[in-house]
Amino acid sequence: MKFLDVAKIYIKSGDGGNGCIGFRREKFIEFGGPDGGDGGRGGDVWVECAANLNTLIDYRYQQHFKAKSGVGGMGQQRAGANGDDCVIKVPPGTEIIAEDEETVLGELLKPGDRIRIAKGGNGGFGNAHFKSATNQAPRHANPGLPGEEMTIWLRLKLIADAGLIGLPNAGKSTFLAAVSAAKPKIADYPFTTLHPNLGVVRAGDTDFVLADIPGLIEGAHEGAGLGTRFLGHVERCRVLLHLVDATEEDIGEAYKTVRRELKAYGDGLDKKKEIVALSKCDALDADTIAEKAEALKKAARKTPLLLSAVSGQGVKDALYAMTKEIKRADEKELEETEPAKPWRP
Repeated sequence: MKFLDVAKIYIKSGDGGNGCIGFRREKFIEFGGPDGGDGGRGGDVWVECAANLNTLIDYRYQQHFKAKSGVGGMGQQRAGANGDDCVIKVPPGTEIIAEDEETVLGELLKPGDRIRIAKGGNGGFGNAHFKSATNQAPRHANPGLPGEEMTIWLRLKLIADAGLIGLPNAGKSTFLAAVSAAKPKIADYPFTTLHPNLGVVRAGDTDFVLADIPGLIEGAHEGAGLGTRFLGHVERCRVLLHLVDATEEDIGEAYKTVRRELKAYGDGLDKKKEIVALSKCDALDADTIAEKAEALKKAARKTPLLLSAVSGQGVKDALYAMTKEIKRADEKELEETEPAKPWRP
């Protein structure tokens, strides 16, 4: 299935049904009177989170969604039927954004969550609604109100516990393939990964979701390379594993380039917990690796892990380090959501 994380769709809620102008006319009944029924209410447009979806590819082939209009009222005070709602299914982690691409209308994180985006029009009153002692034969009814229509953007931000970041060709896809059952495309040229890949990783007795984010280059926050399109997928990661290619000539600059892009993008990406690792250590001798690790330590101000996804060197250490940070983040989140215990003397 092709990965698609942005889609633009047109939605319209249902129009309300018109009220009916009718009069009771029956044999042997001397006085009739108005009996026009009310119109039915138009259907709403809902966006609902579905657990079995992980991409917005369905909305590449269908962009128009309309709810059913309400049925008009009828004689004998029969009200028209309400229109059926239109439900748009999206994967967890989807943001709903207005046409201006800035205003966030809602966010769906858990399966079963739903948001009403467009409200259906109310049905019009029939003439039976307007009868009174002074107006015993009203000859007017209300038309149904029109539904709402708009164009919205759906933007998917992957919900992953940990994310792999780094320059293109830093070994992110190789690492993901080594620690999970995911099968990302791997090649010896930059920008092999054109869309994020997800894999489920087991470290000890803990499972977590690891996302391989396409490579970042200088100026990505301004649209260079693959631009900011995939930086949003990092927002919900609890910890980032920053891979730096050991074969890079300037290790420090390679590290700082990615850090600058995270900071320029904003949304707190530069403040996320980061684990730094020197990848492709199997390609160099021990002395060169030690020299590169020292340069990376100086740039990152922390001791980097030494990794080789091909030989397996340092892979378990990296997984357990990510697991530790994920558990710590979960505990912190649980503490923030738990209500404070009442004080008792």
